[in-house]
Amino acid sequence: MKHVKYAEKSVLVGDDAADTLMDYARVLASEGSADTVTLRVVSPDGNIVDASFLLTPSTELMVESTNSQLEEPDNWEPVQEMRDRIASSRSTVVAETEPPWLLESTEEI
Repeated sequence: MKHVKYAEKSVLVGDDAADTLMDYARVLASEGSADTVTLRVVSPDGNIVDASFLLTPSTELMVESTNSQLEEPDNWEPVQEMRDRIASSRSTVVAETEPPWLLESTEEI
């Protein structure tokens, strides 16, 4: 479990969800884009709740380790969705940076 600090609040999230959230926030910031992600978290009062994070280029987000022994909330679906969006973003960047001569070589003469 990790603490995710966002908007003056700290919640507990599973390691994978916290790390993926941070990676996705970095990708969005580098693109100058924004998105909202909803994760199941352990709130400061110990309840498992849904928390929505607005990720923008100016989002202040911090992830820190913890020694909590609580069971991680299930975030498999949102983590997969963020990973898919990260992968999609990376493939778009590669496609846009292909050297022009590689694109031209596939054209028929």
